[in-house]
Amino acid sequence: MNIQNALNIANDILKSNCNNSFELDSELLMSKIFEKDRKFIILNSNKELSEEKFEQFNNLVKKRSKGEPIAYLLNKKDFWKYEFYVDKGILIPRPDSEIIIEQILKITDLKKNLRILDIGVGSGCLLLSVLKERKNFHGVGIDISKKCIDISNINASRLEISKRVKFFKSDIDNFRFGKYDLIISNPPYIKKLDFNNLKRDVINFEPRLALYGGLDGTSEIRKVINKSSELIKKNGKFILEIAYDQKNKIIKLLRNKGFYINQVLKDLANNDRCIVSTKI
Repeated sequence: MNIQNALNIANDILKSNCNNSFELDSELLMSKIFEKDRKFIILNSNKELSEEKFEQFNNLVKKRSKGEPIAYLLNKKDFWKYEFYVDKGILIPRPDSEIIIEQILKITDLKKNLRILDIGVGSGCLLLSVLKERKNFHGVGIDISKKCIDISNINASRLEISKRVKFFKSDIDNFRFGKYDLIISNPPYIKKLDFNNLKRDVINFEPRLALYGGLDGTSEIRKVINKSSELIKKNGKFILEIAYDQKNKIIKLLRNKGFYINQVLKDLANNDRCIVSTKI
């Protein structure tokens, strides 16, 4: 059997499972088997597959057909300008979160030697993307998941910025290390009603710990705001990702903790997604 025949079989399986990106997913999974890029697969569609490679490919296709995210199967996800290692137990980076990077680069254009804290660092995609763009910034990332800390360290090493970043396994309530010019956070903010309606590839595979924000979605956000008000320097910036319907509630929480609201940023779907504030 050649590559094209195997891809055709995979396409039929994935298409029957209502996978709209079945052709792309098949090619990416085949790329994983050969440890080559997608272009190689397309240009070598007549290449014969060994039984071992076909079995490996078929196993990946079966997992994808059950909804397992392609990022977990490939162990990678592109975010901003970089490729990040991801695995089960890690929140998959979303394109909507890139607006945080865009905003940070705008407000730090002429800044040097800033200290950044990322609360709930996950894969490290936010903090490490900023540090890669700003060569003289230093960062700290915290997470309650040891796996997140391990994977953030892997990504820092791959991006060659390990010397400018430290990661700590810690709950935000117990973290007391340093003062920061900039704090960023993409905390769990999905409320109970919305959580139960998430797509199957999210609710069945991505970590509940990184998604579920309690009954109204603000239980973790409140902790992050409270602690950030202590850890941030005066006039420091705080950028917080929120759910589409939380703007007014979160603005009130921020103001109560001494933050001035600079602006609310919208995501790719034109929903409120991030609040930029300053400690006064």
